Amino acid sequence: MANVTNGNNGKSLESWIWDAACSIRGAKDAPKYKEFILPLIFTKRLCDVFDDELDRIAKEVGSRAKAFNLVRRDKKLVRFYLPLTPKNPDDAVWSVIRTGNDSERKPDDPYLTKLGEGLTTYLRAIADANPLLKGIIDRVDFNATTHGVRDLDDDRLSNLIEAISAKRLGLADVEADIIGRSYEYLIRKFAEGGGQSAGEFYTPAEVGLVMARIMDAEPGMEIDDPCCGSAGLLIKCELMLHEKMSLRSRKPFASCRLYGQESEPGTWAMANMNMIIHDMEGEIQIGDTFRKPKFREGNRLRTFDRVVANPMWNQTEFKEKDYDADEFNRFPKGAGFPGGKADWGWMQHILASLKPEGRAAVVLDTGAASRGSGNANTNKEKEVRRWFVEQDLIEGVLYLPDNLFYNTTAPGIIIVLNRAKPAERRGRLFLLNASRDFVKGDPKNYIPADAVLRIADTFAAWREEEKYSRIVAREEIAKNDFNISPSRYIHTGESEEYRPLAEIVEELNALEEEARETNAALRKILARMGV
Repeated sequence: MANVTNGNNGKSLESWIWDAACSIRGAKDAPKYKEFILPLIFTKRLCDVFDDELDRIAKEVGSRAKAFNLVRRDKKLVRFYLPLTPKNPDDAVWSVIRTGNDSERKPDDPYLTKLGEGLTTYLRAIADANPLLKGIIDRVDFNATTHGVRDLDDDRLSNLIEAISAKRLGLADVEADIIGRSYEYLIRKFAEGGGQSAGEFYTPAEVGLVMARIMDAEPGMEIDDPCCGSAGLLIKCELMLHEKMSLRSRKPFASCRLYGQESEPGTWAMANMNMIIHDMEGEIQIGDTFRKPKFREGNRLRTFDRVVANPMWNQTEFKEKDYDADEFNRFPKGAGFPGGKADWGWMQHILASLKPEGRAAVVLDTGAASRGSGNANTNKEKEVRRWFVEQDLIEGVLYLPDNLFYNTTAPGIIIVLNRAKPAERRGRLFLLNASRDFVKGDPKNYIPADAVLRIADTFAAWREEEKYSRIVAREEIAKNDFNISPSRYIHTGESEEYRPLAEIVEELNALEEEARETNAALRKILARMGV
């Protein structure tokens, strides 16, 4: 068996993993170093699992030395082959990372005096040996400098490696779901200190659980997230499937097939590591989904049984020409260009990504449910929303509590699409106002576990509850000028209608923007008339 360091094993895995992250410069600065920390913890898991696989083979062939030689000749014997061979084959593979104790290392190349350079070399060697890890584990240069100063000097890097060495992460030590949850915990902690950038890679876990429960995936289903961040929404759909199958005492069963696309390279690498450390297999592509979707079937998008997504809210970078240039029939006549914000552009992309009986759950800003309603002027976003309602594609809308998301205090909504609504639900929308289902936290509020179950179960049953949920006919939606915000129809207060300040401000901003556009158009007309 490999010799390992098991100190500090009394701590919970979550506490240990955060302490390791803080070993560089403390909790405040830890999020700045996530691109260094996440690959190293991921590598520790790879090393310890590789040790376990070597030990299994060693029992059959007589020694770890023979096991190393056998695996070197036939790399298919292990999931990931690590070209790290300690001088003493009975030592843990991680000891090569920790000390440079490599049987291939030459005496004139001392690891400890060039820690960042040596570590980078090792991780690139691992990636070279495993095509699945290319661009994931080898994209970080631990020897990188900015203006001649090391981004992470060797002393702090050594502290990090020592902190990570304190726990073993092998198959017998930590089950995939436990290490996966701990890895997600670390990602969430990075999000807490990530400021405006946090929402680009992390959706609060409880929001993902609500979505996964509502999506209710079955074995073998194909699930997509077109802007997947760290892949948390995809992972939660698979975890909910495992929970459901366990309750049914069904084992084995076909896992879901998970697909995602992410535009930011560092986040793409994070998503792949997150999937692997959860012991899940999926295909995560890199690139701009809106302009260049990677999952295609001919000149159309590939379609999926389920889509879950939290696209960046209120994006203004996509112009009408981006919609006109679309080659995938994503923006149908009657819907099309939604105006200056891309929320309903994403909804159209997601709709086009669904199979004929597919369903989707999408997180958007609350303004996407109401902008343009009550305004006499034509509003492009409202017209797209009208099209979705009239086509009977919206199964329901959930209003979330304030201050859940890491890059905004706005509450957010979940819109559920269904291409094949049951007959008894056609022509109606299920609206749920969960604005009170939260516990105050620091720095963010959160939805407790019992509220997650209440929200998902109420939605699944289409159960009306006073001041909480309502079934609303399409005709009533039309009378309210296609405002689909649950706060418009479900009053949580005792007397007056409660409307969150963030939603009111959003509508006022939209009205001001429309007024500016109208004034500009009027000035052009008057100028042409010589007035």
